[in-house]
Amino acid sequence: MPGIVPLTQAHRTTTERHTPPTRLPQPQPVHAVLVCMALPSLAVSSPTGQLTGQGLDGCYRDGRRILARCEVRVAGEEPLVVQGRLVAADRAHFTGVIRRSGERGPDPEISMERLRSADGTERITFHSNATRPVRLPVEIHLGTDLADLGAVAVGLPGAELRAAVHGSGLRWSGRGAHAVVTATPAPQDALAAAGLLRWELDLPPGGRRTIELHPRLESGPTGPPAPLRRNGAALVPGPRTGHTGPRSRHERPPRSWSAGRLECDDPRADALMAGSLDDLHGLLMRDPALPTDVFVAGGFPWRCGLAPAEALWTARMLLPLGTRLAASTLRTLARTQQATPGADFGRIPGPLRDAGPHAPAGCTGIEATLLFPAVLAEARRWGLPDEETERLLPAAERCLQWLRTATDPRGADRGGYLPDPAPDGPYRCETQAHAHRAAVLGADLLDACGSPGAPELRDWAAELRARFRTDFWVDDRSGGHPAALLTGDGRPVPHLGATAAHLLDTGLLGGGAFAPGLLDGPQTDQLSRLLRGPALDSGWGLRGLGAKEKGYNPFGHRGGAVRVHETAVAAIGLAAAGHEAAAGALAKGLLDAAEHFGYRLPEMFAGEQRTAGSVPVPHPAACRPAALAAAGAVQILIALAGLRPDVPARTVAVRPLGNAPLGAVQLTGLTIAEHPFAVRISRLGMGMVEEAADGLQLRA
Repeated sequence: MPGIVPLTQAHRTTTERHTPPTRLPQPQPVHAVLVCMALPSLAVSSPTGQLTGQGLDGCYRDGRRILARCEVRVAGEEPLVVQGRLVAADRAHFTGVIRRSGERGPDPEISMERLRSADGTERITFHSNATRPVRLPVEIHLGTDLADLGAVAVGLPGAELRAAVHGSGLRWSGRGAHAVVTATPAPQDALAAAGLLRWELDLPPGGRRTIELHPRLESGPTGPPAPLRRNGAALVPGPRTGHTGPRSRHERPPRSWSAGRLECDDPRADALMAGSLDDLHGLLMRDPALPTDVFVAGGFPWRCGLAPAEALWTARMLLPLGTRLAASTLRTLARTQQATPGADFGRIPGPLRDAGPHAPAGCTGIEATLLFPAVLAEARRWGLPDEETERLLPAAERCLQWLRTATDPRGADRGGYLPDPAPDGPYRCETQAHAHRAAVLGADLLDACGSPGAPELRDWAAELRARFRTDFWVDDRSGGHPAALLTGDGRPVPHLGATAAHLLDTGLLGGGAFAPGLLDGPQTDQLSRLLRGPALDSGWGLRGLGAKEKGYNPFGHRGGAVRVHETAVAAIGLAAAGHEAAAGALAKGLLDAAEHFGYRLPEMFAGEQRTAGSVPVPHPAACRPAALAAAGAVQILIALAGLRPDVPARTVAVRPLGNAPLGAVQLTGLTIAEHPFAVRISRLGMGMVEEAADGLQLRA
């Protein structure tokens, strides 16, 4: 207001120089924007459809923002956008109206539609309902900074580059690359200095005119653009897709899973299944080393590339839809496996990941290395062909060899636990669960393939179980609970969080049986009770850290927030342990949360307690769409059928949840033994197979 001067300015002398504050990196909001995904391409905007260059707005290709601004104006004014929505994971549709001077009444005569694809291609169509011919002066303001996605995601974009007229559009050069936008029809005027294209469109009564924009990224004179760096450190680690030239739409990887479909008494489950599979297809990427192999990227905006542990978890969760994704993901990661003799021989590399307030960062490479043999063993049970199993077996054997080598030799008095990160630890409970599952399923795989080493793995796993049940169990008045980790000198850290759910995740063995778990029967029952208690269950899902624990923060990404993946793991583990009511309650809570997120679950959301009228709140740094959230949603819905295949033995068991938490369910488009599989679950929890491969015997 006039006459009001901030105190910080009132006492400043004329000789003082103003130094602007240092801008700190911080996550840009992703939950209020529309994200079109078809990696390595993506487009981000607000529901208005205008690309303003603010926040994450823009069209990206191979990690570069090739278009930051794309603002449409008609007669100098912005259209009034009345609706913006995603029509698929890779397409967004915007509807607006245009008010012209001289119009009478509240009804607009000109409407506008914008259809944008993930690759940035945009079709802008103007419709006239006027009774007379109309001339529309249309301007499109374009601009870009060719900034790296990692820099934009933390609020550190580059300066906007100067444009040059290029054919029927504009071109920007800088940072080792060129961005080009061409327009059809060609503009009648182009002002490079203002980044402006102009048209005069004549619309007859009831007619329409369309403008198409085609952005693309071109390599610079020295090859593909390199990642931007600040202070010598890359903002976005991880692989790029290599090729940066124009690609046609048919080069998108085909879906590497069957077209699974869910029909349920609760229609929200149908929407969540369809939306999650659509998101996963948008995150599907080709391996630059061998483009015939594909994997699912971690999520937007932080992990638009290969995240080994998350890619394997996603492939494992989608096994009911076929084994093709698992096979190609395993092949991709096998090519990254450490081959140099030494302590890391056989390990799959991966970055560190923050583990919250009570533990140092953990290693995603260790998690991926332990997942590799487990995913291969389970994929074989779902029908992975023998020749593919044999092809991947050597890599799995190297993972198991690394497991035995990496087991802490000083830990003879602590059961030979696996430190994470190696070599100094600590010894996390979930890492021991992953290691135990890898050993048990790996031994089963080695026996089935006639390879040596299975007895030694089973003996190690049995010793680990015996010691874990004592060393990791913290007794208290409520019946005890597992410790989150042991320190390097063997002291338990007793806080309880959702990572304990991994102790219930065991994996499939022959005959549809589950592998033994690290906990005994009473301990499993006690953990199941704790997972359903109010300290961990927020009503929307499991908190990463119990609400009564020191350091709890509902927005702590490892200290209290709900992670969809861990909630899904808990629900599946509870069902396998016979706690169906608890499993059903978690599934329904997650479905309730999905409804508030438009059936596109973020990676995590605040762990605040659910109350009447409350809604789940997304975490500001959560990926959305996120592979683990989408795959976890698919897995938890398919798990209602309780499928336990053993394709080598030509059998499949169907053991659905008896309480039928979502009512009657029909699942079609599943794949077992590389053939379609369909099952129907009644409201009484009875299962009936409607389609299966010939010769596949059904078991109760």
